Amino acid sequence: MKGIKNLLPLILVLFQVQYILAQNTQEVDICIYGGTSGGVMAAYTAKKMGKSVLLIEPSKHVGGLTTGGLGYTDIGNKYAITGLSRDFYRRIGSHYGKLEQWIFEPHVAERTYTNYMQAADVKPLYNHRLVSVRKEEGYIRSITVENSEKPGTSSYQNIKAKVFIDCSYEGDLMAEAGVSYFTGREANSEYNETYNGVQVREKHQFPEGVDPYKIPGKPESGLLWGISSEPLAKQGIGDKKIQAYNFRICLTNNPSNLIPITKPANYDASKYELLLRFLEKKPAKDLWAFLKFDLMPNNKTDINNNGPFSTDMIGMNYDFPEADYATRQKIQKDHEEYIKGLLYFIGHDQRMPEHLRNLILKWGYPKDEYTDNGNWSPQMYVREARRMKGVYVMTQANCEGKEVVADGVGLAAYTMDSHNCQRVVINSMVKNEGDVQVGGFGPYPIAYRSIIPKANECKNLLVPVCLSATHIAYGSIRMEPVFMVLSQSAAVAAIMSINTNKPVQEINVKQLQETLIKQPLADNSVVEILVDNDDASNVSITGNWTTERKGSYGPSMLTNDGKGGTVESMRFIPPVTNSGSYKVYAYFPKVQNATSKTAVTIFDGKAKKEKVIKESDVRVEGQTTGEWVPLGTYSLSKGRKSYVEISNKNADGVVVADAVLFIPYIRK
Repeated sequence: MKGIKNLLPLILVLFQVQYILAQNTQEVDICIYGGTSGGVMAAYTAKKMGKSVLLIEPSKHVGGLTTGGLGYTDIGNKYAITGLSRDFYRRIGSHYGKLEQWIFEPHVAERTYTNYMQAADVKPLYNHRLVSVRKEEGYIRSITVENSEKPGTSSYQNIKAKVFIDCSYEGDLMAEAGVSYFTGREANSEYNETYNGVQVREKHQFPEGVDPYKIPGKPESGLLWGISSEPLAKQGIGDKKIQAYNFRICLTNNPSNLIPITKPANYDASKYELLLRFLEKKPAKDLWAFLKFDLMPNNKTDINNNGPFSTDMIGMNYDFPEADYATRQKIQKDHEEYIKGLLYFIGHDQRMPEHLRNLILKWGYPKDEYTDNGNWSPQMYVREARRMKGVYVMTQANCEGKEVVADGVGLAAYTMDSHNCQRVVINSMVKNEGDVQVGGFGPYPIAYRSIIPKANECKNLLVPVCLSATHIAYGSIRMEPVFMVLSQSAAVAAIMSINTNKPVQEINVKQLQETLIKQPLADNSVVEILVDNDDASNVSITGNWTTERKGSYGPSMLTNDGKGGTVESMRFIPPVTNSGSYKVYAYFPKVQNATSKTAVTIFDGKAKKEKVIKESDVRVEGQTTGEWVPLGTYSLSKGRKSYVEISNKNADGVVVADAVLFIPYIRK
């Protein structure tokens, strides 16, 4: 009897929970967990294509890092950005008066995502986080979430869906559903890689001779804050260490919109001693020596980590991927206080060089950003957490084009990018370990199999953010535009799974690929026409042109030195399937010794128009390799009668022929 009496409180709680769930159950076709940039695009896609959708976001904001300060977009190659992801940057461009814009303010990004949700009538469930998952026969039947501001059984809600999509940065739904995953770094030997595991390299590294001890030259005094006493493992050895997190910092130097940088809670100047020692060895002329100070519109910044000691809080996030909510909140708060403390230290510690103090004091937190969060981003930069062990694992070989998948549902093109994972002592000097920055490859496909679990683990879940990839391959894939592309693909796959009543592992991937091409905006609109110089069936070349790969739109571009005695040209022929008006653009990459004027001929099928594109017409943003330049609006007939021709006529330097874009023009 005593045992039964002890169980009564638990039994009563269980009955209470069951009653609450029964009263608070919602059923939809597709449930998306995580209102990141990918989550919004997945929800928009599914709703526009006719399915009922619930988007669940643990915070009160959508957009993840794209609205959380990462406005200086990591691109790699704009050719890789397709569908709604590209449409997002077009909408941002519209706000700033351009075709596309890849540098933007946080509040502009959030307003853009809000517009997507309003257009599709998606009503997110804000401030709710995952509690549990109920699975039967390999399918997720329902999930339970709680109010993250008022957690507890009284706030529980039960969500039933036919298919679930985990778009969170942490992969919580995936993990709770019993899907295999990995955290940390694989050994190079596991997947025949060279840049995985422990890596001591020169980028973002301390110079020789920086002493790691509290009292220089005296190991017995102990290590400075942030330095690990753990012995360094051999190069390429795997471990459970996580690449460093930080915040992307939005500041402003507009006095009327500026809140001064003040001392944060728990400020500890000793945390920044290494910055002083670095500057002693390598004096800095400006803040760029230790802050990646990229400028945004309207006198704002997107500041990222730069150099050996910066905004990355190295070694302080190892527990984050698998931690409970309270621990994660503490880790995030520690990162916030560390970075705010760094900014304060730079401007107020008298040991800092005066010119650097004066430079940072011109900046402050913008009054018009993050107005409900103390003008600080609510989204920590979770560069990497869990990574699914799915049907297929993307590896370094995929990034480098040595292995090419046939079931691609998105492209990646960014450098294999890992931030440092630990700060250690090597030969009595402080060194960072884990940073890898290896690129030089073109766009490559990401396998559909890498966003789905193994069938024996879960049959109705897609994971486009914490996808199946090794640490180093994930470093290339993990860019916000790519997450949007993959999440749109996941939503279309979810729809196909529902419509055919098949597990996500058994859908027709070729049909999925065709749908993504035919409905890039998920709304049956007329598709724009892109003609790239690599589209052999839609281009015509006259004369001598050289193939170049660095900085191109797509796999390559063609260049002409402009020195030939005869006119040499490159003709782009659009296969028009829908007659109508089209806005026409040509892509101009940045190249050395470029001509100051490029001759362009546009033929609409009836008449020719000659244009000269001047160097001043090409406004290239800081982090991109080129820009779309408008050529005008033309009425094009169905067929292959029209063309755009780029030639070396009257050129005084290198002429580039790369890509031409024809966008259906709908008059408003």
